[in-house]
Amino acid sequence: MRSVPPVARVYVLLAVGCALVCVAPAFSPDTSWSAVALLACVYAGCEQVGRCRLVGRRAPRGMGTFFPVLLAGAFLLPPPAAALVAVPGALLARVEQRPVALRRLWRAAQFALAGWSSARAFGALGGPDAVSGARLPYALLPAAAAVLVFCALLTALDGGILAAAERVPLRAAWRGLFARSLAPVAVHGLAGLLMAVLWASSYGPLAALLVLLPMYISCWVFAQYQRERAAHQATIRALVQAVDIKDGYTRGHSERVGQASMMIARELGMADERVEVLRFAGILHDVGKLGVPTRLLRKDGPLTPEEREIIQLHPEYGHEMVRGIGFLGEARAAILHHHERLDGSGYPYGLAGAQIPEFARVVAVADAFDAMTSTRTYSRARPVDVALAELERCAGSQFDPVMVRALVRVLGREGWHPVVTADEAAVPAARPAGVAVPGAVSR
Repeated sequence: MRSVPPVARVYVLLAVGCALVCVAPAFSPDTSWSAVALLACVYAGCEQVGRCRLVGRRAPRGMGTFFPVLLAGAFLLPPPAAALVAVPGALLARVEQRPVALRRLWRAAQFALAGWSSARAFGALGGPDAVSGARLPYALLPAAAAVLVFCALLTALDGGILAAAERVPLRAAWRGLFARSLAPVAVHGLAGLLMAVLWASSYGPLAALLVLLPMYISCWVFAQYQRERAAHQATIRALVQAVDIKDGYTRGHSERVGQASMMIARELGMADERVEVLRFAGILHDVGKLGVPTRLLRKDGPLTPEEREIIQLHPEYGHEMVRGIGFLGEARAAILHHHERLDGSGYPYGLAGAQIPEFARVVAVADAFDAMTSTRTYSRARPVDVALAELERCAGSQFDPVMVRALVRVLGREGWHPVVTADEAAVPAARPAGVAVPGAVSR
């Protein structure tokens, strides 16, 4: 939202207007302002943890989105008052991207609407009576409904702003958002319910706030995992850049193969976690070229049989390079086997049919597709439909027909819009002889 389209601004303003309508009834003598103020201060404090000199550097990124406080407000307060809990903290939150004011307004409106809706669901099922009587088992069902509403509204609003601000197709904007958000929000909802029950009991608000300590610790542990994962991703980017520098005629190829692999995976209905790992597999499939002498990768003349054998070692080199990156999982097998063929004529081990790992079969199709649709030093880019026809011709012998059909379907529906394009500055007349690219074959 750095340069916010008008439709996104209208979307945010509509959300702000709806939030104002929801919180307006709270400004009445019946509102328990002491509870609202205390919960709002706690939530605002969570938003400011990252600015604290003592713990700021070690605080979990995104620590401010501390849903137990918001959900405790939904369980303890009437809907309009529950909507107010998030507003001060959201308006004071640290924002790193512009426009700052619009992002703060969006955050405040989003959480106010989620708090109001979840409080309505909780009240409709008799949750407040169970909380006030400290009857935790009877509050579980209303709390579960409130968590579902809270999560559903947040994901609906997130998908809408993604479609409006980033012009992401609606289907893609909402895909998987709810499923990814539900588990963490449910855990936070349970903590919020414990806070509410303790708050309403003889122990009072102080005991309720102690629930936040284990939640903070769990967030901190998760943040360490995220930092470790970010370090792995930085390593992957460095490896890909090194390959692009060494083998210049394939510049951008790795990212495009990752993108095509991800499209195939989504079309096949793979879980989001596997889709992400498969994207890494596509990005890193040629990392083993770092172990191949540069003179062979850039050789203008024909390759000798011995030189070809050396180049065909790059899947094994790549597998060794990424062996220690634990979160890659199945991607390592794809890096090793993406040049295997369904009929057993591929390399490095001559696997056939179902012996070839599923990820490798996906990356093989994506790799060949990009090889045909990108301009190289030895060939002009082919049109997408011509490349797909060639893949279909080779399906069953070289490629898995299931993967080919998935790519054909998704490209027919969404088109091919690669995020990185190859360097097409000059295309010499001669290609490196000995680098066989018959139809859909890539090196």
